[in-house]
Amino acid sequence: MDILNSVICNLKEKKNVFLTGGAGVGKTTITREVIRSFMDDAKKVAKLASTGMAATLIDGQTLHSFLDLGICDSIEALERDAKYEAKKKTKKLIAQMDLIVIDEISMVSDALFEMIELRLSQADFQGVILVVGDFLQLPPVVRGGGEVRFAFEAKAWERFAFIKQELTHIYRTDDVRFIKLLGEVRRGFVDENVHNHLNEFIKPLPEDLSEFTYLFGKNISASQHNKAQLDFVEGDLFVKEAQVIKHLKTSKDSEIERFMNDARIDKVLELKIGVPVLFTRNSWNYFNGERGKVVNVDATYIYVQKSDGVIIKLDSVAQSKSVWKQKTINKKQEMVEDEIFSVYQYPIKLAYAITIHKSQGMSIEDLIIQTNEIFAPSQFYVALSRSSKPSRLTLIAPSRQWHSIVYVDAKALAFVAD
Repeated sequence: MDILNSVICNLKEKKNVFLTGGAGVGKTTITREVIRSFMDDAKKVAKLASTGMAATLIDGQTLHSFLDLGICDSIEALERDAKYEAKKKTKKLIAQMDLIVIDEISMVSDALFEMIELRLSQADFQGVILVVGDFLQLPPVVRGGGEVRFAFEAKAWERFAFIKQELTHIYRTDDVRFIKLLGEVRRGFVDENVHNHLNEFIKPLPEDLSEFTYLFGKNISASQHNKAQLDFVEGDLFVKEAQVIKHLKTSKDSEIERFMNDARIDKVLELKIGVPVLFTRNSWNYFNGERGKVVNVDATYIYVQKSDGVIIKLDSVAQSKSVWKQKTINKKQEMVEDEIFSVYQYPIKLAYAITIHKSQGMSIEDLIIQTNEIFAPSQFYVALSRSSKPSRLTLIAPSRQWHSIVYVDAKALAFVAD
């Protein structure tokens, strides 16, 4: 039995599942198939994640919004803000779910996980949970330099009795030596072989940087590089503004802007003929992170030529934000997902630069990693694992030793190794 069928089988037998594995093994693909399977059976599925960006990758919403946690980061904060007891409509919503999916579980703290259990308990949730992610990738964000604490450190983790199902085959590249390197870097292991192998990727920068995508740790670095490279290109500037349709008139502009940032949608997409772009989603004829070159722009379409010579005629596409609402259907009160606004934009970004965080889910062939902007555990692994063609990978020579860049959280490593 393949892992997809095994996951679905366990969930339908009311067993909670923890789906894990390193980068590029197909966790998102399996997750989407599980969601589709349940929805095809007319089951209600809550698609959740701790951050807005992770939520948009599965067309879902954040844990805080779905569970009505406000801005609270702990049960103590819920009590302080008089939000400890869930509202009736929140309980009703949770109770009607057959499956709750929590993606990017590595970014969920123990305190948030305890709040999740509290809300499910208050709602007498009878469904099942699928948590997805790799604890050796991006950790929970901690304000003020406090200790990082993971979901698996919460007492609630054991109570959910997750069945662990691990994906191991990397689809992003078939370079056996590079796959072995990724495994070492994922575990934060650096010996002489790893050190020498990483040094092999330190090369002189190409004269034409437009052929490569720079991966930065900071937003401002990526923005500045994109602007500088675009300015080098001669020719007319084409500007495509995102179009917003509010299905719910009370939708706030600030919420729409936040959604666009999370979903990697440019409010104003600036292009010139000849500039390189990255596709930002998957379709039947392109994939998330695939590179192309703009060859024509008209009032309706953008024409992008891929490396194989095929020209894609791109129209703007909609990405929508949905919330669960109670509606009367066939004289019965039901919870349904309702779109509150839709944003129409072309599913591409300038390919000169992107941040490590926003490269989530991407497979990028022509890559330059700015190693001197690595500032968090597992961040370098996330960056390195974007590479789908190691022969086209360049690392900027780091200003410090590899072992201070290739590092992981010791608790996460112990948990994964267990």
